[in-house]
Amino acid sequence: MWSGRFREPLDRTFEQWQRSFPFDWRLLPHEVVASQAHARALAAAGILTADELDTMLAGLTRVGERLLNWSHRISATSGQIDYETSNAQIGAAIVASAPQAEDIHHFVELELTKEIGALALKLHTGRSRNEQIATDMRLFVRQSIDMTQSGLVEWINALLTQAEAHIDAVMPGYTHLQRAEPVLVAHWLLAYVSMLERDLSRFTDARARMNFCPLGSGAIAGATLALDRTIAANALAFEAPTTNSMDATSDRDFMLDFAQAASTLGLHISRFAEEITLYATAEFNFVELPEAFSTGSSAMPQKKNPDLTELARGKSARLLGSATALSTLIKGLPLAYNKDLQEGQEQIFDIADTLGGLLSVLPNFTRALKFRFSVMQRAAETGYLNAMAAATYLSNKGVPFRKAHEIVGNAVRLGLDKGLELNALPLEELRTLSPEFIEDFFSFITLRSTLDCHDVPGGTASHRVREALTAAHARISNLASRTSSFEEAKEKELV
Repeated sequence: MWSGRFREPLDRTFEQWQRSFPFDWRLLPHEVVASQAHARALAAAGILTADELDTMLAGLTRVGERLLNWSHRISATSGQIDYETSNAQIGAAIVASAPQAEDIHHFVELELTKEIGALALKLHTGRSRNEQIATDMRLFVRQSIDMTQSGLVEWINALLTQAEAHIDAVMPGYTHLQRAEPVLVAHWLLAYVSMLERDLSRFTDARARMNFCPLGSGAIAGATLALDRTIAANALAFEAPTTNSMDATSDRDFMLDFAQAASTLGLHISRFAEEITLYATAEFNFVELPEAFSTGSSAMPQKKNPDLTELARGKSARLLGSATALSTLIKGLPLAYNKDLQEGQEQIFDIADTLGGLLSVLPNFTRALKFRFSVMQRAAETGYLNAMAAATYLSNKGVPFRKAHEIVGNAVRLGLDKGLELNALPLEELRTLSPEFIEDFFSFITLRSTLDCHDVPGGTASHRVREALTAAHARISNLASRTSSFEEAKEKELV
């Protein structure tokens, strides 16, 4: 692809070592549609005739079908296999079919030449591999964001389904991993919904920032032809062309944005996985792990291990590692394109695969979870979790809260000495601590009253949680509708 300047052949080992085609073959669909967009811009500039354009577009479509053909062959010979194995086999087959291809761009040029002959060599007019890979990676990241958001919406809906099905169930809420106050199980589940909604917004923001087309940027200084850059941008459903050729060919901020949003999502997945892992222990006994998502021990017959949640925790480390590697890769690079950037592709591919794997199992796992609500409620009714409500009771009667806090602390100490919960202490003994305690105190610190005293937006009062659940359903339904409409429009435009 760069012959003429060099007289010596490449060292064979170096030539094989520096190739990116063994992993960037995954960009084949994106390279094809980006090449078709560039071909349209070339036709508008008078480089291709109408017939040549039609021939080139059809040839590129056939090249793009190589991926589907290999996929069908692998499926036919291997039967039903998992995504990761299938992907590896397809990649190995495609790479083996073109041993001379240096990268995905070279592969498409070689294959297009087989399809349409020397006309294929016109396609590289007015463009550089620097802008090609910048475009392909944007298309890949954009698609990965769309798929991630779709998976997130499904997981959120699974959480909402569980919350709705058990709207009145109660559990202890924890701070410092110590029982703090009772909360509704739905309130706890909605906390994860809030996290995932923020993740959705991060991916949305990242998508909007990166949705600009580098085609027409050339190697560094811009195309050497008077190309109408809006043609390619519109054909690929980008917002507009990029504004600076040096930045466009070297910018990998969009990859960083995706990686960092993914690592934050990974943290949230890990927190959920950690809580489920804890709650499934005999010490908590709040959750029964679904057998379909668990394994046993090869040595201990009684074991049911939380493999899914433990692996999910581990995958979050993988996402963090990829984001860190990408940041480290980019931090010292001068403008504009540098070959180091090739190393960032594998990080992005791994992030996309890791997210895809996680979001393929988390929704069904969440739906299959079974909670031991009686155990959770007993835990919420013991340990003086109504102490905050008791202090609020005194505060409502005019006792300064700091003083009320002290009085209830003394009541808790009294209960500990006697082995009684607050609601079991005799009223006459409570009145030795404060004359404000009267008979209505006991109705104020029941489990339901303790929940419902948190009657603020975002609180765990029953009607507030119902409102929050309805609002979350509406937000997610609206988002899913917008995403579906966008996907349909994008598909039509790309076709």
